[in-house]
Amino acid sequence: MTILYLLGALSIGAGLFINRNKLVNYILTSLFIVLQWGFTIYAYFHLNITEAEYFTFDSLGVLLLLVLSTISIPAIFHSHRYIDLHNEPAKSQSIYFSALIILIAAIGLAYLANHIAVMWIFAEITTLAASALIYHHRNKLALEGTWKYVFICAVSVAFIFIGILFLSLSLGKASSDSLSFQYMISRATTLNQFWLKLAFLFIFTGFTVKAGLVPMFTAGVDAKDKAPGPIAALLSSVLMNMGVVGIFRTYKIIANTPIQYWANLVIGISAVLSIFVATVYMIKVKNIKRMFAYSSIEHMGLVMLAISVGGIGYYAAILHIVLHAFVKSSLFFQYNQIYRVYQDKNIYHIGNYFKYNPTGAIVILLGFISATAMPPSGLFVSEFLIFRALFEGHQIFLLIAVLLLLTIIIWAFAKNILKVLFTPLTNFDESNVPIIKPWESYSQYALIILSIYLGLTPPDFFVQLIKESVMFLS
Repeated sequence: MTILYLLGALSIGAGLFINRNKLVNYILTSLFIVLQWGFTIYAYFHLNITEAEYFTFDSLGVLLLLVLSTISIPAIFHSHRYIDLHNEPAKSQSIYFSALIILIAAIGLAYLANHIAVMWIFAEITTLAASALIYHHRNKLALEGTWKYVFICAVSVAFIFIGILFLSLSLGKASSDSLSFQYMISRATTLNQFWLKLAFLFIFTGFTVKAGLVPMFTAGVDAKDKAPGPIAALLSSVLMNMGVVGIFRTYKIIANTPIQYWANLVIGISAVLSIFVATVYMIKVKNIKRMFAYSSIEHMGLVMLAISVGGIGYYAAILHIVLHAFVKSSLFFQYNQIYRVYQDKNIYHIGNYFKYNPTGAIVILLGFISATAMPPSGLFVSEFLIFRALFEGHQIFLLIAVLLLLTIIIWAFAKNILKVLFTPLTNFDESNVPIIKPWESYSQYALIILSIYLGLTPPDFFVQLIKESVMFLS
């Protein structure tokens, strides 16, 4: 089934690339949604089964595949809406949707890859697909953002490759099958700790560009700013989750060795620096898309902090990336409507949004409440568990420092969001404000409600998937 999914996605992507008919475009993208969900349901009912040797339907991969498939529906819908409103030429549409399909498929297969080299390959494919989408507007700023993203991602891929080489050295004599995550975990106590430390440093650093963490977070911020709204939604949610998966699967190897404490220190330093960087930029940010992007850095920092502390933090980390994906994607989907009203993304040129699009304004308000983990946000639960893990780990000073930084972020976020929603603009021409239909915001409501539901009253299968995802961790 995995090979059929890969071939199906490639065929649909190729069909979209050569297609110039709008109706065929709709048919092919709808067919991909059916394929994506068919593969996801198949994976769920075949948990822990390995296919094509290099793909395993483990709990973590299936859980995030469910998230990916859910977000893919509004991503494709809003992409069609975006393309139609901008009257894009047929060739531009073809490249956009072809790259979108390849991006989604590559992320999904990276989640399921049970071999670090295979995951590395699909991570590189996401770079190529995302680059085509970031450059969609074909202007100077888009080109600048694309080249920056390609360059930093190329460096990160090289880092991961070097890390893989060091990982093979830690095994001593290694075969092609030796670098599977499961095999490495089973041999963890026999690994050479010197090479394992080097491997983790390089692999962790390489995946930070996808996860949006210090030190390689800058490319992701620019990419989200320059990419169309629906693509920014994917980059800030499911693609960041892929980066976390790469780090988490490698960490599970380390967690079964004596150097776990050292790895926790490395992850913890990156986590705190990421939260600090997000705080600094949130205070002075003027671009609404970049504000959402810096908020994502904060959340990924919290996820890494949870992993570094351990205990209930492992569960909280997985829960957090799931809920954050739904919340942050909804905010980026809504951005397109904001831009249609104001033709600007500068926060100081946006205001009184409740007057021009009340349905969308409620999405922004709910998204802000959710992103800042205020009750009844589902993220309130995951953040509470992270703070509990810090407290139980006797990291009181770190807990206080993080709470202080988060308080500053909430203040900065609230100041900008309240201005966008309620502050009237001077010299704003209301005669050209488009009428935005309420149904364009329904998908964002669904994602936010889903995040609240999964956070406050999670179903048993959801909890079980998370618990199985953090097995082999002490």
